Amino acid sequence: MAVALARTIEQRDPYTSGHQSRVARIAVALGRELGLPEEQLVGVDMGAQLHDIGKIGIPAELLTFPGKLNDLQFALIRQHPTIGHSIVKDIATPWPIAEIILQHHERLDGSGYPAGLIGDQICREARIVAVADVLEAITAHRPYRPALGLDAGLAELRRGRGRLYDAEVVDACLAVMRDLVEQARILDGS
Repeated sequence: MAVALARTIEQRDPYTSGHQSRVARIAVALGRELGLPEEQLVGVDMGAQLHDIGKIGIPAELLTFPGKLNDLQFALIRQHPTIGHSIVKDIATPWPIAEIILQHHERLDGSGYPAGLIGDQICREARIVAVADVLEAITAHRPYRPALGLDAGLAELRRGRGRLYDAEVVDACLAVMRDLVEQARILDGS
């Protein structure tokens, strides 16, 4: 169900096709590295698959806009967590899906949105999805810029470690990516 909804959203935003599933794969890997139990990983996966569901309420021309957004356009885009939360908040699950969706753009220092939450006010699962979302967004192509690559994504996470992004989650991400890079090095002989 979550995957079908994610694909529906991605139909409106073809430039980020696969984004939610890639964020989910990264988030689950981070959760595993952090030692989360399998049942909690199911919730992380589902929340990550749906984290951008609120984009259904954003005009498609903004989602695919090829240039820099103006303040009004960006304010509209920033409504997607609140829209997504309103879509799923009444669906009963054993996981904090609605909170993950609402909080995935919050930052530890309060500079995020929509509520400017600080530190532990942001649920752990949302902090995991936030790191996965940032890494995937930086490493993937966007309509307004080419992919910046894994090194740029990891550099951003290191810069924001403990200030914007949960330090433990960033450390898990660095460990997971280091292992994946090492695995690739072994497999392709570089």
